[in-house]
Amino acid sequence: MEDLRIGVVGLGLRRSVAAAAHRPGKGAVVTAVADLDPEVRRCEGEAFDAYAVEDYRRLLDDDKLDAVVIATPDDTHEAIACDALRAGKAVFVEKPLGITVESCDTILRTAYETGTRLYVGHNMRHMGVVRLMRDIIARGDIGEPKTVWVRHFVGYGGDYYFKDWHADRTRTTGLLLQKAAHDIDVVHWLAGGYAQRVNALGDLMVHGDLPRREPDTPRPANWLKEYEWPPTARRDLHHVVDVEDVSVLNMRLDNGVIAAYQQCHFAPDYWRNYTVIGTEGRLENFGDGPGDVVKVWNTGPSGYRAEPDITYRVPDAAGSHGGGDQRIMTEFLRFAREGGATDTSPVAARMSVAAGVMATRSLREGGMPYDVPPLDRELIAYFDGGQVAG
Repeated sequence: MEDLRIGVVGLGLRRSVAAAAHRPGKGAVVTAVADLDPEVRRCEGEAFDAYAVEDYRRLLDDDKLDAVVIATPDDTHEAIACDALRAGKAVFVEKPLGITVESCDTILRTAYETGTRLYVGHNMRHMGVVRLMRDIIARGDIGEPKTVWVRHFVGYGGDYYFKDWHADRTRTTGLLLQKAAHDIDVVHWLAGGYAQRVNALGDLMVHGDLPRREPDTPRPANWLKEYEWPPTARRDLHHVVDVEDVSVLNMRLDNGVIAAYQQCHFAPDYWRNYTVIGTEGRLENFGDGPGDVVKVWNTGPSGYRAEPDITYRVPDAAGSHGGGDQRIMTEFLRFAREGGATDTSPVAARMSVAAGVMATRSLREGGMPYDVPPLDRELIAYFDGGQVAG
């Protein structure tokens, strides 16, 4: 089987996606890269033995490329993805799909009209802890899920998200979309429905008054190697900081499930804690990586019990995001080559963004509840049907 030829647009914080796609002799090879930074082009061109360009449109003109991986800042996804779809390249676009409902719908509509395959990089659907929780629910260990709670401790949030473009709401809408898009999607997947009505509260509580860099100055060379503690000691933040660093979101799903999500960017630790309560028990994860555990309590009633009725271990896995990057790229490469059903979903990706957009609006309007805009049924049918025109 000849390797698929992959072009990568953007080689910043999500370079791991490009690395996962590069499998010479094993199904795919990165043959072209595009990035605005000349030093990145030089280094990555050598690393992948690929040609490197500044303008991504040169990749789209290359008839030898089979697919394009888009890992650029969120506000650029719409333009690049639509150009690639119109060029007939199978597209992997990193999450979130877009930063507005309209941009997501434009991407989906373009994929529908061109018939080009579209895939969205919600790699948490391929993380061991998420798949384990979904399997537990599917087996009926806790009965029918009725409520989901998520606590997201973002220990490195001040470094990852407030020292670069993520801190600017014009680039992201907000971290209740950008960062929470993963978790909203997982909530939808575990609960079997989409958010229909949301409200949220939040604030910029710690990072709003910390020292910032001047515009057009580079991030510190060690910004992802050395981390300040306590959070109030952080320096060299992005020159624009206008996204919230703590938020609380409530959701009613279209199947009646009630869900809640909490995010904090000045916690001392970095992990996600999920609790799913069903009609016959509850599950909760303790740690979210390989070797951590998901515990199930499904007898009772009782007082506090540290020991559950069942303990499941998250399977071992190598690579970034608990092996999720490798597994999601395997699925994308198969999809780009053959089409067919996938565990990820462009519709679900759009719905997670839509919930995040409306939640951010609610947050900035004092908690006003909002309905999540529905997606065109024609597009739902197309993507749920495996992206095959009727």
